[in-house]
Amino acid sequence: MKIIVAVDSFKGCLTSAQAGHAVEEALRRCCRDAEIITCVVSDGGDGMLEAFASAYGAELCEVAAHDPLMRPIVAHYGITSQGVAIIESAQACGLSLMSVEERAPLRATTYGVGEMVADAVRQGCRSFIVGLGGSGTSDAGMGMLKAIVDAFAPAGGHIDEVLSGQMSGCSFTLACDVDNPLCGPRGAAEVYGPQKGASRAEVLALDRRAGQFARMSAAHFGHDCSSHPGAGAAGGLGYAFMQYFHARRCSGADLLLESLDMRGMMQGADVVITGEGSADRQTLMGKMPSRVLAYAASCGVPVWLLAGRLSDVGQLSQAGFARLAQVAPDGCNLAEAMQAEVAMANIQRTVKEWFA
Repeated sequence: MKIIVAVDSFKGCLTSAQAGHAVEEALRRCCRDAEIITCVVSDGGDGMLEAFASAYGAELCEVAAHDPLMRPIVAHYGITSQGVAIIESAQACGLSLMSVEERAPLRATTYGVGEMVADAVRQGCRSFIVGLGGSGTSDAGMGMLKAIVDAFAPAGGHIDEVLSGQMSGCSFTLACDVDNPLCGPRGAAEVYGPQKGASRAEVLALDRRAGQFARMSAAHFGHDCSSHPGAGAAGGLGYAFMQYFHARRCSGADLLLESLDMRGMMQGADVVITGEGSADRQTLMGKMPSRVLAYAASCGVPVWLLAGRLSDVGQLSQAGFARLAQVAPDGCNLAEAMQAEVAMANIQRTVKEWFA
């Protein structure tokens, strides 16, 4: 047999590499003669840097930066041999960088993302791939822009000086799996603010602040990207990249799978195993497992999906997944199921049951 393993991270529990390793280890015990190809994957969210750096052969760099609450941290990004910078925005503005008690949506900033971009520019990078998942901020990218101005403009300088100076000629591709606009009922604050700790009053304040920033920016530049699909990604960080740097948005999953030559890899495969921490109808909205399914369908290869938590089974089956499995036993305590060792053991048990 030839088996392809392309499992996304189990958010807050396992990286893609850890989850894939658990599947591969079980397969090697069950299918000793099988050819097993394991890929580290990410659609732009958690684990994006690891997955893209591996696929693109990028070297990792570290930079002194700040987290969403402006506490000093060391962030990492990648640079390919062609000088393309790979930036996982969650390295500096991720929700995981704050405890639940520390979440402060009105104060949390993307300043650290700007520090990462500025450092890459100093290293000679002019092309960027930026992953927008997993953010704990909702500042419409204003913090990111301020950091870039602070880095390249003299005291009291303006973004225009930076755009025509050090940042001129830079191109940005946003790896993003959401299509929300910046403001309104489907905007960054309304849809994602509560996940980041925002109260109802704070959601309304964040939406007003983002709208005001968009109106000022549109008046300055003569164009408005606030309604573009993906402008609301990462709390509006997508908007700032689009409005100020003419960034283009694309499916992070497709970007990675193309770089891996996934269709070529699938030739002659008997099955593809994919998965994520929680699989439901939203999985079909451009997330990694659904894109793996699309690539496999074009090659005539069945796809088996495993997930820590599984719902909307009928819709997932109708979409084309040949087998589905929830790795955590029913009634299992969530805190226990989220422990890395427990999750890996559950994955391995599920795979063994599939091939028994």
